Amino acid sequence: MTALRQRMIEDMQIRNLAPTTQSTYLRHVTGFARYFHRSPEKLGATEIREYQVYMLQERKVSPQHLAQIMAALRFLYNTSLGRSEALVTILSPKTGSKLPVVLSREEIAQFLGARMCVKHRALLSCVYGCGLRSAEATHLRIEDIDSQQMHLHVRQGKGLRDRFVPLSPRLLRLLRQYWKQCRPQEWLFPGKLESRPLRGESARYACRKVAQRAGLTKRVTLHTLRHSYATHLLEAGADIRVIQRLLGHRCLNTTARYTFVSVQKLREAPNPLETLVLPDGTL
Repeated sequence: MTALRQRMIEDMQIRNLAPTTQSTYLRHVTGFARYFHRSPEKLGATEIREYQVYMLQERKVSPQHLAQIMAALRFLYNTSLGRSEALVTILSPKTGSKLPVVLSREEIAQFLGARMCVKHRALLSCVYGCGLRSAEATHLRIEDIDSQQMHLHVRQGKGLRDRFVPLSPRLLRLLRQYWKQCRPQEWLFPGKLESRPLRGESARYACRKVAQRAGLTKRVTLHTLRHSYATHLLEAGADIRVIQRLLGHRCLNTTARYTFVSVQKLREAPNPLETLVLPDGTL
């Protein structure tokens, strides 16, 4: 491990960045250094711009992906290297805003009713039934299930914040069935090694395979299940601030985007054309 890599890891730990953020930043910085075959300490604004052009024109990355790369380089140069001047003239891409993909209740039933092992059924049901992020679901421990209070304890979610999420009786029955069959000891969903949690890649692969078996044409990811949970709560009449707490969002605006994807809510909005008084036979 180089001294610069060690320094960046320590800086990220001091800032208390999430483990997934740390690994993502390191991956992007490593890719930047490998492209030039030199340490980032010997690179600057000219090389950063060249790398941006390469990633856009040759690698065809999305603006969102490029923005993630720039966030990693910004942390490296601003914090670990103390060279903020290297980024002064560098532009960052506008990422825009896309509406999340959401499954209907019928599609969720079709998805969760598809053929799969009990471990994957329990995992995917937890993601949808509690609105969990991928890492939150895979890092659940046995002790995080509180059957008396009927909630899940989500520890150190995004932003390293804890929260409690209500546990439905149906999900609790499924988790008990899963525990009786698989007997996990520490992690609720262990990986190949019982001492380690299930890897995120394994969880995402299971989600893709189940979506294929269910015959769904939409692109279904673990985050699609979380989006669907939030949208279905909204359509059921849950207050948006309650949904914000359940999802662990820091900003209400992040939660508010689900008002734009709820077809039911859109249908409930009165159409101004219907309120017009027009001569008979006009419309």
